[in-house]
Amino acid sequence: MPGGDVGAMRYTVRTHLPLVQVPINSGWSYPGNPKFTLAETWLGQKIPTEDHLPTLALRYLAAFGPARVTDMQMWSGLPKLKGLFEELRPKLVTYRDEQGVELFDLPDMPIPDADTPAPERFLPEFDNLLLSHSNRTRVIADEYRPKVYLPGLRVAATILVDGFVRGAWKVEKKKNAAALIITPFAPLTKQNRDALTEEGERLVRFLESSAKTYEVRVAE
Repeated sequence: MPGGDVGAMRYTVRTHLPLVQVPINSGWSYPGNPKFTLAETWLGQKIPTEDHLPTLALRYLAAFGPARVTDMQMWSGLPKLKGLFEELRPKLVTYRDEQGVELFDLPDMPIPDADTPAPERFLPEFDNLLLSHSNRTRVIADEYRPKVYLPGLRVAATILVDGFVRGAWKVEKKKNAAALIITPFAPLTKQNRDALTEEGERLVRFLESSAKTYEVRVAE
């Protein structure tokens, strides 16, 4: 097709062939010119063509259960999964949430007590925890959603305090100095700030290993 639109053909290949973005040598980064190869070449085997929906559902629950049917639909983009969960019901356990909606989970998975402490943690952009449930108040309050789910389909990097989103973070680097900046959505206790600072310093040293100096700042 010598007269075809090269850009359109390239985009078609990228979105219709199973591809893998391969690692590069420049460390932890988002390259402007990523390299791809065929998934079959990278994996050294043919890509299965049969339906693996039951396996996908079980793996989803292993990571994000207990969950509603609509939660997996939101995560996967696949509609009408109620029949699939009915087929899997003999292999699953069920619960009810505060609204009485049925939740599915794998058997023998731990269910922590409500007062179990959750340590302060940092989530990267587009983390699955923020994309895997239709009821996102499980991890983020409605009033914070506009600060996390951003224009252009971006999802901000966030901090967790007691298992809930309480702010955002980013790393700025100037010459040999790297700073991790935390922007809380609400005031943090001294204990929260101390824990985030400790965890944040480990994170910034990992992300910017070539820097000479490091700091963690909490924006006021």
